[in-house]
Amino acid sequence: MNPGFVPSLTEADLPSAIAGRADCILGGVRIGAPGVGPGPEWPQQFIPAPLIGATADHLHEIWRCATPCSSGGFADIAWRRAGLVLYGVLEVAESDFPGSPACSPLQAASQEAYRRIFRLLEAQQSPNLWRVWNYLADINLETHGLERYRQFNIGRQDAFLEYSRGATGNVPAACAIGLTEGPLRIAFMAGSEAAVAIENPRQISAYDYPAEYGPRSPTFSRAALVRLARQEILFVSGTASIVGHRTMHPGDAAAQTREALANVAAVLAEANRRARSAPYRIDDLACRVYLRHATDFAAVREVLDPMLGAGAPTVCIRGDICRSDLLVEIEATASRDLETTR
Repeated sequence: MNPGFVPSLTEADLPSAIAGRADCILGGVRIGAPGVGPGPEWPQQFIPAPLIGATADHLHEIWRCATPCSSGGFADIAWRRAGLVLYGVLEVAESDFPGSPACSPLQAASQEAYRRIFRLLEAQQSPNLWRVWNYLADINLETHGLERYRQFNIGRQDAFLEYSRGATGNVPAACAIGLTEGPLRIAFMAGSEAAVAIENPRQISAYDYPAEYGPRSPTFSRAALVRLARQEILFVSGTASIVGHRTMHPGDAAAQTREALANVAAVLAEANRRARSAPYRIDDLACRVYLRHATDFAAVREVLDPMLGAGAPTVCIRGDICRSDLLVEIEATASRDLETTR
């Protein structure tokens, strides 16, 4: 399987990108305005968040494969697989879960979403969860006596433990971003081979955060390195201006961007110690950059462009970050053909 990551495709580009081979699209994402009519035949996560600095009101990202994929549905998950690689998308409405004094609707919805994912991975014999993209409404709002991101973390970790998956160590790369409304939206990639979890020496691992950040720590690694037969893929989790476990540069979006990029660079250095391919560079990355305030766009791009290159496949999106004092979050993906070895 040879998935080529194709970022930042506009609607007009999509037909030429698939070149009549829709059966070779593993899955994708639509960001921005909703589409009209039926969606594509592959699993597609929809992120209804405004694009910032873009010429179109939406874009697509797709994973393209060299061979046709098989498809199916399972417990409201739309999935596709190509060889050893599985991609899935699901949405879970909090309104389907009444909640209780001990468990909020979001906590219950999060636990159920991950239960379904783990059952699918078992059914498809693809037990290793590599990367997860989580989007939820009002991430920083406090309800039921607890911030909603912390409610999500409880539900997610409960599902990991229920299915005998560790909540520390070799856990998937992930992000969790706040939207203005809508269901819990999750996309994920998994496979039969275990990924190599990568941590950042500048930061405490998220799963080891102290209790001041909530009753359960977030269950994700800073990055995941996936080794396939002829390809290596690096997933860099949502990365922000955190050193140790503390937020740095409150109120300064440009400084937070520089700190987040320093963290991305540290993750790349750790990944390169484990990679079989040529070393990853920061300007190799296809990035999604989430901004709490669209008005910070110019200041953030002034920092990003010299580091990533003005022509880099970078998408800026208006979204809320998991801590209310964080203004910027960067996530990234890079892929290497293993024929180009060290």
